[in-house]
Amino acid sequence: MSKKSNITKNVIKLLLVILVILLMLPLILKISVLFKDISTEEGRLAFKDQITNLGFKGIFIILGLTIIQIFLLVLPGEPVEILAGMCYGSIGGLIIIYIGVFISSAIIILLINKYGKNIIYSFVEKDKIEKLENSKIFKTGNLDLILIILFALPGTPKDLITYMGAILPIRPLKFIMISTFARFPSIITSTIMGNNLLEGNWFFIIGVYVITFAISGIFIYFYNKRNKKQKITDIMKV
Repeated sequence: MSKKSNITKNVIKLLLVILVILLMLPLILKISVLFKDISTEEGRLAFKDQITNLGFKGIFIILGLTIIQIFLLVLPGEPVEILAGMCYGSIGGLIIIYIGVFISSAIIILLINKYGKNIIYSFVEKDKIEKLENSKIFKTGNLDLILIILFALPGTPKDLITYMGAILPIRPLKFIMISTFARFPSIITSTIMGNNLLEGNWFFIIGVYVITFAISGIFIYFYNKRNKKQKITDIMKV
């Protein structure tokens, strides 16, 4: 393929990314305005009412943000998950996020399978993907287990790892299912936080996060100690 063709393809990809961001901008701005008063109980109730009163539109706003957040890496995942829990409860928020994660993972895998590995670099910095690719942790024979651990633990670059799905030696459907359902601990923690944020249960929220990170920290410590050449913390530095 000629250099001119490559430049044209990259320009088209960039324009598509800009177009998607522009389409999502009104939603992001609307939600930013709604966030203004959530420091008070009245503000939180008003915030929830404004989203839930939109009916299915409110669900699609959260769903859309989840898909865009994973696909374009424009937002950290936790705020969207907290928002889902705030508006639709711990379990309702979890289900919405699950649907968004499943759709995003499927789109990413299909695009990479169709257009090749280079499409990854249109959305993710090449050096980050190469660091993940060259990580010793992915060269172990227990790839399924490693992926489940990485998606389950808070603090790991889950959305970056999602882009690795099509280039790892694992069946696409299995990877999509792991990348969706193995996130349960980190997602449910955030949706529980969002649900309790509405009621102002700050001590409960802090307790959930302390327990989650304590359990994760203990697990990472013993895993790294046992597998000195395949440390999870190496992935978290990417």
